[in-house]
Amino acid sequence: MSYLKTLSVSIMLTTALAACSEREQDAEHVANAPQVSKVAANQDDTYSLENWPKLAPALPADEKLEARIAHLLAQMTLEEKVGQMMQAEIKSITPEEVKKYHIGSILNGGGTFPNNNKFATPDDWGQLADAYFAASMDTSDGGVAIPIIWGSDAVHGHNNVIGATLFPHNIGLGAAHDPELIRRIGEATAREVAVTGVDWTFAPTIAVVRDDRWGRTFESYSEDPEIVAAYAREMIKGIQGNKNSEEFLDGRHLVSAAKHFVGDGGTTRGIDRGDTQVSEKKLAEIHAAGYITALEAGVQTVMASFNSWNGKRLHGHKYLLTDVLKGRLGFDGFVVGDWNGHRFVDGCTVDSCAAAVNAGLDMFMITAEWKALLENTIAQVKSGEIPMSRIDDAVSRILRVKIRAGLFERDRPLAGKAGVLGSAEHRAIAREAVRKSLVLLKNNDQLLPIDARKNILVTGDGADNISKQSGGWTISWQGTGNTAEDFPGATSIYTGIKQAVDAAGGQVVLSENGDLPGNAFDGEKPNVAIVVYGEDPYAEWHGDLASIEFQLGSKHDQELLQKLKALDIPVVSVFLSGRPLWVNKELNLSDAFVAAWLPGSEGAGVADVLLTDAGGNKRYDFTGRLSFSWPEQVHQTVINRGDEDYAPLFSYGYGLDYSSEVQLANNLNENGESYVDGALEDAWLMVSRPQAPWKLFIADGEQEPVWVNGNLARSADDNITVASIDMLSQEDARALTWKGLRAGNVALQTQKPQDLSRYLAEGSALTLDIRVDQAPEGEVLAQISCDGENCNGALPLRNTLEALPRGDWSQVTIDLQCFVEAGADFSKVSQGLSLRSEGRLAMAVANIKYVPGGAAQAQIRCEG
Repeated sequence: MSYLKTLSVSIMLTTALAACSEREQDAEHVANAPQVSKVAANQDDTYSLENWPKLAPALPADEKLEARIAHLLAQMTLEEKVGQMMQAEIKSITPEEVKKYHIGSILNGGGTFPNNNKFATPDDWGQLADAYFAASMDTSDGGVAIPIIWGSDAVHGHNNVIGATLFPHNIGLGAAHDPELIRRIGEATAREVAVTGVDWTFAPTIAVVRDDRWGRTFESYSEDPEIVAAYAREMIKGIQGNKNSEEFLDGRHLVSAAKHFVGDGGTTRGIDRGDTQVSEKKLAEIHAAGYITALEAGVQTVMASFNSWNGKRLHGHKYLLTDVLKGRLGFDGFVVGDWNGHRFVDGCTVDSCAAAVNAGLDMFMITAEWKALLENTIAQVKSGEIPMSRIDDAVSRILRVKIRAGLFERDRPLAGKAGVLGSAEHRAIAREAVRKSLVLLKNNDQLLPIDARKNILVTGDGADNISKQSGGWTISWQGTGNTAEDFPGATSIYTGIKQAVDAAGGQVVLSENGDLPGNAFDGEKPNVAIVVYGEDPYAEWHGDLASIEFQLGSKHDQELLQKLKALDIPVVSVFLSGRPLWVNKELNLSDAFVAAWLPGSEGAGVADVLLTDAGGNKRYDFTGRLSFSWPEQVHQTVINRGDEDYAPLFSYGYGLDYSSEVQLANNLNENGESYVDGALEDAWLMVSRPQAPWKLFIADGEQEPVWVNGNLARSADDNITVASIDMLSQEDARALTWKGLRAGNVALQTQKPQDLSRYLAEGSALTLDIRVDQAPEGEVLAQISCDGENCNGALPLRNTLEALPRGDWSQVTIDLQCFVEAGADFSKVSQGLSLRSEGRLAMAVANIKYVPGGAAQAQIRCEG
């Protein structure tokens, strides 16, 4: 096609390590935020410890403890010491290797289970824990017996284990405004973790979130440091026990980790692992508030954060890890890294990072490359790149925590004990937490509470869906791929409603799409509809948003509400979400609206508040109050209590109860997000996961399109396969495979056409990262199209793919004008990108975006 100019691949194509460094997140926030001065970002003499309170160590000095540490340290070889600084994932290390290399710690990542068995029992967990412990204490090779410590992300209960109690995620707990409840949740979580033989929970997250587009907002208690500080103290007490009592780390109470130090909730544009560009004073007063109280409560470990502060990665930030945390704040426990987080430090790789150790990292969280990292770290000590004094300090800190936690004595009174995991006592606490977390945003004409003796329709895809109501970090890392069978003992929101209605003598019908069978309610119209809907599960950067508009471009829940309103049925919306979202359209269609957050396994707690008893009396009132501000306008992505131009729809602390007589008008502004107006930023089609309004589909011949909504999807005869893979982070890319049985497409498409004309006017380019694993054996096309005729533009891609290096990531950029000249109409785009292969091909893609101003430097661009 003559209108294309393909630049020399050898000159213009850049590898992913250069062009896509750190998932291009730094490029994202740098392009969209004010630049930080070089002086403020990089010169240590601008720092001041006076911004931080001066704390003494939380526990008094113990001469016997320190003498024991010194005695152990004196017996250990360099290899044994460095082994203590490694935390390997259980999929990547055996007990035999723990013994051979004197490894100090193991962890199970989200979605990792003993023997790779999702349904592993507490006994299975305990047996594996025993095997690792025995290996660590085996001195047959002449080494020193140092017990291993096993860590797990028990962030809303022991959420990796089938049958555990799942508490509301932190955002819901923040709305409860009840520190004493938080302590009890910490205690219950510790007991359930202890049953499985695990010693250490990576909780709590004490981020203070300032931009709700962040994919980890649901892990935060509040946008305000006051709640976070109060909760951090009580959660640490609950998990570890009171530092001044016999219960402290007694085997019923476990080691806790305050995370992620520091500023993870403040990144520009809410980009996970991005850059927090704030002054040191704000970093200390806002983002570190929870660490002050956590340290005072005696927290034993602190997890370093993925993010940067003013351009410098926390895993390599000596001033913050050593001078501030270990010095000024008196922390005498150890600092553990996050999942391979050290590799983002300047000059580091996943298997080599002296800079992190020298900065104050005491233990690497390392996955498959643990052995190479171990060997390289030993070599760096021998060469003098890492001082021996730094190794001795790190290992002393690790030993201090292990001794305090009684790991040498192996005192585990709850290990293997029946009746603790998912106990009635713990579920009652979780149900109470659900009740207290609910925030009533709207209750026109006092529709709530609902008389349980009435005819009640329950609808929406979240009504009978424990997976959706539990969110991310639930059994699997993303909280996806789970079914009702994976939640024994749990209660969906619908089940809780049905139990209450049945007890009161009313009638209830479940219909996910809102359609009623002819015999429902004896042919009468329901008195009310409870519609349960909201965000699908996600975790970490997979939940990062470009827009806070709920269901941008794909309004199927809004359409359900419209259908019910057209039937003149009063509507109660129960909204499941991990953050406040712009839902003005849904609010206008609802007579009552409840922010239910992510309630976890005890969905009956919702019915406790919504429905009356058999006498028509309320059972519980709403007590929840917003710990996050709720936006009135779709552009209010950064809206926090105390801001100069603070104008939310619902303020921090807002929440109605049954005595409130507030009427919310049904005429809220419905001018939502679009590509037509507002600031023109990069249009994210797929960054880690498909971004709203785009969804990923397989279109294979005459077969029905297959929605790729999990980690793996295939066409009927496996002609086309799409699988989640890792590029630079977990599951941040998709592997696409065509067998070549017939031509077919993998497409990012939207329910409603999008007007993307402004991207043409701004000289934009399509950018994506590509890795070719098997060269194409037929024609390959990149397409942008609409649903009509004469509006599809297809460009040949085969030559470009053939020129790319096999097995390496490269960035490919295409001038959008080329698609126009090929026939695309950008005023009504329904497929933002479709890749079509007519033969065998194996490739992977990531970070698919339209980038304003990118056309001039595009590798594939138009003549003239």
